[in-house]
Amino acid sequence: MTDGARTVRQRRLARMLRRLREDADLTIEEVAKQLGLSPSTLSRIETAQVSVRASDLRQLLEIYEIPGAQRDQLLELAQEERRQRPWWNKYKDFPAAALPSVERGAASILQYSLQLIPGLLQTEAYAREVLKAIPSDAAVDVERRVEFRMKRQELLTDVQAPRLWVVLDEAVLQRPVGGRQVMDEQLQRLIDAAAPPKVTIQVLPFRVGVHAGMDGEFTILSYDDPADPDVVYLETTAGQHFDESAAVTRRYNAIFDELRAAALNPAESIRTLVNVQQALRREPQEPEGS
Repeated sequence: MTDGARTVRQRRLARMLRRLREDADLTIEEVAKQLGLSPSTLSRIETAQVSVRASDLRQLLEIYEIPGAQRDQLLELAQEERRQRPWWNKYKDFPAAALPSVERGAASILQYSLQLIPGLLQTEAYAREVLKAIPSDAAVDVERRVEFRMKRQELLTDVQAPRLWVVLDEAVLQRPVGGRQVMDEQLQRLIDAAAPPKVTIQVLPFRVGVHAGMDGEFTILSYDDPADPDVVYLETTAGQHFDESAAVTRRYNAIFDELRAAALNPAESIRTLVNVQQALRREPQEPEGS
């Protein structure tokens, strides 16, 4: 499992470099010695934990005897990665600062949520209540964290917005966050969000009982380019983790398939959201100061 703000381009370049070394039948130790780097440094380059320097990249391409056209393509890919000054750099002190780097460029995002409305669908008021409640080691004020979460949501209005498919455990809808108005607005946000063709929301009802997602919530990000493998994103109190190994992504895709098969269909789910909202509005208003 790997961590860090790795862009799609950086991960793609890292995989290409690893493949070129293997095609050349060279070990990490052999190549590292020619570069004057430690084997661990080259390993971090090949796993996209660090970016490759331009001088090292040119030398690597010479070692692997890469011809002109392919060489130019790889150099251009590296230049594009270095030229990027993404908006999330402003929030690099955040524990979750890596997430936008894998969300941008994704063709689809599959998400199972067991506790809360996913960040991409939260209202500002709901997000504020959640972030106030969750302890953070980072010396970051709540408003700046809310700003970061709202900025992430611009992904959904982008021309190349990914297909978002969310399975919400019924507990998410029943857990009051903030006051009645906060929850009312949040439920309306979900109802409105489920209307466009690029967003699908399903509710997993309590009556299903035990199910494939009992182990916890997760996100799967997929990309159009076959060279870019799926990424599984897991968020815990200990930190954020990304895993793109085939065995792990295959397992989580299978779990998600089981969850959406067990959940209410999209039309039934919207009706459930509307029913929960109407029930909330019928609840007696608590008197002020109570």
